[in-house]
Amino acid sequence: MKKHNFSAGPCILPAEVMQKASEAVIELDGIGLSLIEISHRSKEFVAIMEKARTLALELLGLEGKGYQALFLQGGASMQFLMTAFNLLDKKAGYVNTGTWSQKAIKEARLFGEIVEVASSQKDNFNHIPKGFDIPSDLDYLHLTSNNTIYGTQFKEFPKTDVPLVCDMSSDIFSRQLDFSQFDLIYAGAQKNMGPAGTTLVVVKEDILGKVSRKIPSMMDYSVHIAKDSMFNTPPVFAVYVSMLTMQWLKDLGGIAAIEEINERKANLIYSEIELNPVFSGIAAKEDRSNMNATFNITDDELKDVFDEMCKEAGINGINGHRSVGGYRASMYNALPLESVGVLVDIMSELEKKG
Repeated sequence: MKKHNFSAGPCILPAEVMQKASEAVIELDGIGLSLIEISHRSKEFVAIMEKARTLALELLGLEGKGYQALFLQGGASMQFLMTAFNLLDKKAGYVNTGTWSQKAIKEARLFGEIVEVASSQKDNFNHIPKGFDIPSDLDYLHLTSNNTIYGTQFKEFPKTDVPLVCDMSSDIFSRQLDFSQFDLIYAGAQKNMGPAGTTLVVVKEDILGKVSRKIPSMMDYSVHIAKDSMFNTPPVFAVYVSMLTMQWLKDLGGIAAIEEINERKANLIYSEIELNPVFSGIAAKEDRSNMNATFNITDDELKDVFDEMCKEAGINGINGHRSVGGYRASMYNALPLESVGVLVDIMSELEKKG
């Protein structure tokens, strides 16, 4: 049975990427050795790392603009503290739009004063705050572009003269933006880029070196840049698969091409949620995420029926996060439109049973 993988992460990857990655585990590009048994200093892996770094900047339109791409370890959770370690000298601002914002705030408070410039917590994070004032004396402003748990997404980003830091873990490479408005972007690989195990950091070099504290080498972006993202042994498999996924995206036509597909997927499921009385959306309409559609079933008596229909159709991973409940359909880049169509057909069929 064909599976339709709506998992929130780790999540679906392109089939051709999975095929090539599985082959590389046995033998990498005809060299007689596995990807995971060669030295990370070998010319083969150095070329993989450089291609991955180059593709990241190319896809984001940041080549030649003073940015460096790094593939680090520790997940986005490590970046919660690493960004503050490198950038927070006195005071930073955070927009609180959910669980991951809160975790970032908690870590940053270890390094300096934190101003929560806006929050949607009182409404259980069902929308993105707007029209808030940004103090001019911040070392940086931190945002989370997409919120997987609550299904909200920034559609426009605040204009500010302070450096802008953005956690794009769950919507990196999914839509066209002027990425040069950000001074630092980080994203765990396991949504739109690859398997868990590496984190992409794209940083504008001129924001570094301005804090008064000493930074341990492993936590210092400048050290990783100087060592071409090879300061320590990198997660070779995760970097390789991320490189393959970025090449797949480039061959598809880049972010512009995938954005069009993602819009079609989101429009399909949100139209069904709006028209079908059996379901109700969780996030405010104007802030709904194109990556994670969150919704409830309005008749509890139909829940078991819906769950069984989904199981029979091969639909995987649509249970909502425990803090929100309901359902969550995660529609990352590699999820085909066909899979969303299967889910929508089941939702429509359920209405007839209701």
